[in-house]
Amino acid sequence: MLEFFRAGGWIMLPLFICVIIASAIIAERFWSLQTKRISPPELITQIWQWLRYNQVDDNRIQAMRNNSPLGQILAAGLVNRECSREITREGIEDVGRHVTVELERNLNTLGTIAAIAPLMGLLGTVIGMIKVFAVITTEGVGNPETLAGGISEALITTATGLVIAIPSLIFYRYFRGKISTLVVDMEEQAMKLIEILHGDRQFDPDDEENQ
Repeated sequence: MLEFFRAGGWIMLPLFICVIIASAIIAERFWSLQTKRISPPELITQIWQWLRYNQVDDNRIQAMRNNSPLGQILAAGLVNRECSREITREGIEDVGRHVTVELERNLNTLGTIAAIAPLMGLLGTVIGMIKVFAVITTEGVGNPETLAGGISEALITTATGLVIAIPSLIFYRYFRGKISTLVVDMEEQAMKLIEILHGDRQFDPDDEENQ
């Protein structure tokens, strides 16, 4: 492995750094974007019970806010529960925008790695070919070992760049789709809360459990 790293030249160092960063982001996002951590299904039922028995207070709202990203959104609705429907919606939407930004944390970095890794591999290819032509210019084509070193460097960096970029792009797209699904689900939960608070519907927890 070390010989492979050395054969690729100095460009392998930034590529190796990209591997470490991309792996850390992928692992962290897999852990953080679990549905049960982002949008626990029982929260809306819990809020309904609090409202039914007039148990909503600052401590419960703070506990809801600390529970999860969905909890932050629903807590914003509870804070404005005595206000008009429009103000309640605006408060929820404002918090929702911040939550969405937090869900997308580090994804731009992952996308950047997916974009630049092939370019760095291409740079290594160009450098390797420059070395090959430099050897041809000075020594001719009579020394195949020297030529092979430059060609090897070119191929190794290209392959390494692609090996980094392909999974990074796959996971970038996957996490984007996952976040979109989570955001839609949280929007649905927020709309249910608004309807409950302003009397547009009677919430049935049994229906919620069956969904």
